[in-house]
Amino acid sequence: MSFRSVFLGPPGAGKGTQALTVASGPGVLHLSTGDMLRAHVSKGTELGAQAKGFMDAGQLVPDALIIAMVEERLGGEGANSWILDGFPRTIPQAEALDQSLQAANASLTHVVYFRVPNEALMQRLTGRRTCGDCGAIWNVHTKPTQTEGKCDACGGSLTHRSDDRPEAVSQRLEAYDKQTKPLLDFYRSKGCLVEIDADRSPQEVSQELSDALAKEVC
Repeated sequence: MSFRSVFLGPPGAGKGTQALTVASGPGVLHLSTGDMLRAHVSKGTELGAQAKGFMDAGQLVPDALIIAMVEERLGGEGANSWILDGFPRTIPQAEALDQSLQAANASLTHVVYFRVPNEALMQRLTGRRTCGDCGAIWNVHTKPTQTEGKCDACGGSLTHRSDDRPEAVSQRLEAYDKQTKPLLDFYRSKGCLVEIDADRSPQEVSQELSDALAKEVC
């Protein structure tokens, strides 16, 4: 069956990784709003130019612009199924998405929440190290390299992103709790929410996710 899904979860929950895995199958589109913003800006589109003005001023890109980018992408060729990753982040965005889908005689089929305790998220994010050469991701707690600070895959130097330092991670999780966590009750009240225990191996999470997407929920 085809599906139209939103993936929700705090930073570090693994929703992006799972979205990429699902989207590796035929006819599945993975829509990351961050990727869409960067693509529009780099291509110099009208939407990108408008978004760049807000981004350069250090302001949030307005909901209307994000919705326009999502609508344009969903209206393009392609996919029988899609996943929205990183959108919506707020209830007004969720309401705008519902209106946009209704106008196209469509609706969501699933909203998947990847549930992970905050202690595990802190370990995942603060321990994350990224290879500056090949982009491989390691973790000093759960996936260490043989030589500290060096990538096992290519020997490149590992970096610790500034937004993965403890104080920054705490701020990211607080922002998630304030802005995005209310979406859980919003979608739960519609009978659309599927909760997955994501504090397990990626393979276990992937299997449960595959089972969930095989059944229409909303």
